[in-house]
Amino acid sequence: MTAKEGPPAPDLPFPIFQISQRARRYLLYDITTVTWLRRTHNILGVFIGSLPQSPQQNLFLGLPLELQPEEVELLVEKGLAFIVNDLHTHRKALYSPPAQLEEHKANAYKEGLAAARAVEKQKHLRTQEALQRFSARQKTPDASSDIDKSKDNDAEEKEESLFDAPKTRSSQSTSFDLIPYTSTPTTSYPPILLPSDQSSSSLPELNAASYALFKHLHSHGYFLSPGLRFGCQFLVYPGDPLRFHSHFLAMSAEWDEEIDLLDLVGGGRLGTGVKKGWLIGGVEKKANSDVEPDPASPYMAQREDAEAIDPRVRTFCIEWGGM
Repeated sequence: MTAKEGPPAPDLPFPIFQISQRARRYLLYDITTVTWLRRTHNILGVFIGSLPQSPQQNLFLGLPLELQPEEVELLVEKGLAFIVNDLHTHRKALYSPPAQLEEHKANAYKEGLAAARAVEKQKHLRTQEALQRFSARQKTPDASSDIDKSKDNDAEEKEESLFDAPKTRSSQSTSFDLIPYTSTPTTSYPPILLPSDQSSSSLPELNAASYALFKHLHSHGYFLSPGLRFGCQFLVYPGDPLRFHSHFLAMSAEWDEEIDLLDLVGGGRLGTGVKKGWLIGGVEKKANSDVEPDPASPYMAQREDAEAIDPRVRTFCIEWGGM
């Protein structure tokens, strides 16, 4: 058996649209990018778009996908994405339409017209099949009397008169131009051109301890989603949340931050009550030592470079043993 191929990768780096200058909300509209990130890079985000067929419920949502600030920082840091100001980009495109806009409209018209023809063809086939089934039911082999024969003849004449009109209407409808189907794409690029500058100057403002904990857990293959409903920062899953329950309720803290004992007890009891562990993590600070290391040592140079790139994060799991 051959392994199933994953979703196709988008063009890298892909855009992340910032829709609010103050709230710093970041959205993805392309389903290909969303699927690829979830499958390849363990990025979940939160769907915030309502479904067209069920707009009055919020249990099952769709595009766009809102990313956590930590996810945005991680994607930009890895060079997979860059941030685009949604308002400035679309305003510039409206004032000066790109050259390929007319070509994009023509292709959309052709696709809509082909879809309309396919639907009309399916309707015609269903009508013909229904007529054949109806006429087959009306043809009975038993005709015992002339009265029954006359009734059958009258019924056949009525059937012909009933179904002659739709045939003429269908033949007449083909003479008119079909109205092409219209569809609203989830992305506007193309035809809108993305900015050439991909420096991502408007990065989200993050707590250093929170991002370090997120990056540490993500580097170990965990999936992380917002943990507001459980009173924590992140819900930590060992795999895709569609297949696994979360194992930890994660909270970040500074290394020398004082934590109230009641918070530890409450967190441990909360985690145990929902069959999870209460996890606290933060960046470990270097302890003061009387013995100074040799700066010329290659081991110390490698260690300092590694800590500068990815500082050491320590995590502690608390569970309540009295339940």
